This record gives sequence, structure tokens and C-alpha cells, in this order.
Amino acid sequence: MQKLTSTAADMVAAARARIREIETDELIAAQNDPDVVIVDIRDIRERQRVGFIPGSVHAPRGMIEFWVDPDSPYHKEVFAQPGKRYVFHCASGWRSALTVATLQDMGFDAAHLKDGFSDWVKAGGAVEKAP
Repeated sequence: MQKLTSTAADMVAAARARIREIETDELIAAQNDPDVVIVDIRDIRERQRVGFIPGSVHAPRGMIEFWVDPDSPYHKEVFAQPGKRYVFHCASGWRSALTVATLQDMGFDAAHLKDGFSDWVKAGGAVEKAP
């Protein structure tokens, strides 16, 4: 295999150095704030298996750039709400860091849950299970 010039861990570290990271306790406190939109980018099977943050929006990582872009035929209105603060999360904070860095490059203002859903659960954050 060809040697990589940058590892996934390198990319996550570079993303984290330039994006806003939200601590778990901060997001737990803001969970019911109507101006905060929590976006879960995990695979649907992860959400079904371990649950999700109540009220969170599911947006698969593979579609997020298209859902956020108002010029895309796949655009979702949930990402066009003025005055909202968007916080993205995955399981551990790696995928969401990369996602928020990409969205920031697009001009979309967002942050991510630094230690992800696993830390949310560990901290006692509310979890809803799929029916």
C-alpha cells in the first residue's frame, strides 16, 4: 500500500485546531434551547443501536454538504434557519470535527460536540431510543 501523506488522525487534529468545539456539559445545558440545532451525523444503524439525543436532526455525513447548500437539489430547510446555532456530533468527535471543518470552508457556521455521543451518554445526557 502507498504511504499516506496525512493520516485520518492528522486530519482530525488539523480540523480541531480551527473549529469550535463544544464540551459535553455545555451542550447538555443547551439541549432545550430553541436556538440550538443538534445535528447527528452518525449512520442510521448507530442511532438505532445505541439511541440518539432527543430532538436532534439526523443528517448522514455523506449528504451533509448537499443538505446544507441552498443551491443543491438536496438542500434541507432545517439548515436555513436564521439565528440558529448548529452543533454537529458523531460517536467520538472525529467525524463531526471533519464535517464542521468542511462546512466552515463552505461558509456555514457550526460547532461540534468535542467528545461525541459516547461522552454525552457517559455524562448522563438524555438518550432516546428508536421505536
